[in-house]
Amino acid sequence: MKNLIRILFFFVTVLVSAQDWEDSYVNALKISDTEEKPIVLVFSGSDWCAPCIKLERSIWQSEAFKSYASDNYVLYKADFPRKRANKLVPDLAEQNRILAEKFNPNGYFPLVLLVNSKEEVLGSTGYAKLTPDQYIARLNSFIK
Repeated sequence: MKNLIRILFFFVTVLVSAQDWEDSYVNALKISDTEEKPIVLVFSGSDWCAPCIKLERSIWQSEAFKSYASDNYVLYKADFPRKRANKLVPDLAEQNRILAEKFNPNGYFPLVLLVNSKEEVLGSTGYAKLTPDQYIARLNSFIK
């Protein structure tokens, strides 16, 4: 019974802290076009890149970012995990590889791009020791 409660608590915690990261880049593009919102396209190594993990914890998981992003951005994370346990399904891995060839040919991690619905890069950044509000301001500075 205790294990069941722990498992349920874990899933509830994950669901509550989950953001609306799109599951495909194609969906992100469609939403961006329909809602006229820029895409925050993140290239991340979620299980090996220390700055990526810091960015996840300090910015993406913050209430300030989640609240602002839900109304102002479309979110897509192109993840490149290395551990076998975190391996992506082949279609998703291929989608992320194609995105990396197009938007991140030098393989920078983390790389955060603000992209419009026409796939034009409005600006780029990476990890920076900023507050969520400062990070949002940095992303918004790319919008003209």
